[in-house]
Amino acid sequence: MPRKVLNGIVISDKGNKSITVIVERKYQHPGLQKVIKSKKKYHVHDEKNSFKIGDKVSIIESRPISKTKKFKVLEEKR
Repeated sequence: MPRKVLNGIVISDKGNKSITVIVERKYQHPGLQKVIKSKKKYHVHDEKNSFKIGDKVSIIESRPISKTKKFKVLEEKR
């Protein structure tokens, strides 16, 4: 099964080797036929503590690292 790759923005970098990324997606509601925006937060593993608030990043699904962290940083988007 392929791993999920998502794009988002760093909203918190307070944890050691951890960041919080918010991912926004748009989809069409099946009944209303209206475009809806939804946001979701992901706790992400950042091995080198190199990302700061406001950075655009790509994250990839990985094995569970802790209770809430199941994603790793793939690369920084410019």
